[in-house]
Amino acid sequence: MSVPGGAMATGGDAGVSSSLPLPSIKTYGLYTDDSYRRGLAPPPPPVPPTHDTYSMFGSAFCMDDPIIQPLENQGIKRLYPLNFDHRKELKKLNHSVLANFLDLLEILIRCPDSSKRLEKIDDIKLLFIHMHHLINEFRPHQAREALRVTLELQKRQRLDIANRFQLHLDKVLDTVNGALQALPSGDEFDSKLLVPTEAAPRPSADAAAEPADELARLDAVMCQIMDAT
Repeated sequence: MSVPGGAMATGGDAGVSSSLPLPSIKTYGLYTDDSYRRGLAPPPPPVPPTHDTYSMFGSAFCMDDPIIQPLENQGIKRLYPLNFDHRKELKKLNHSVLANFLDLLEILIRCPDSSKRLEKIDDIKLLFIHMHHLINEFRPHQAREALRVTLELQKRQRLDIANRFQLHLDKVLDTVNGALQALPSGDEFDSKLLVPTEAAPRPSADAAAEPADELARLDAVMCQIMDAT
């Protein structure tokens, strides 16, 4: 199955098509890690010159040319003045296209073979070229507006992340401060570890002598038993 760009679909990808040809293995196969380390990979393409002409889509362009070429440089007659309002001119061109289209329909009804038919078609083409040119002149403004919207979105996202981070940071600080306040002070902590000496009972001299007297009495009893036997 051939695809528009000349690429071939094989295997299970028979329904997949591409508008561009598949890359050649003879090209990307040369850019391996081993070839790059050994210096055998082809060099990158040269950087286009900054002050020279280049070819694109079969047309030659100069680096210093403006992005939107004037109609006069393209050999097209200008239908609106140099100083104009884009909105007003687009509305005028839109009305002119409708009027010329109605004239073309009338010519096709009354005299299809008339030369005015081709003239009206050319007039409609010229009007569409002018409309397309005016729309293209909005492209730089559209690019700046798209960039502004993108930067605004990134700014809002970063501010939202910073605010959420600040909220989490405040919660963590509150938790840490609460834990620090719940801890006892140094003096209170040391006093809880110490045992008061008044609470511990001290053995008296009489209490220490009582076990010795008891042992002496038991020894005397044992001696009497032995003597009796």
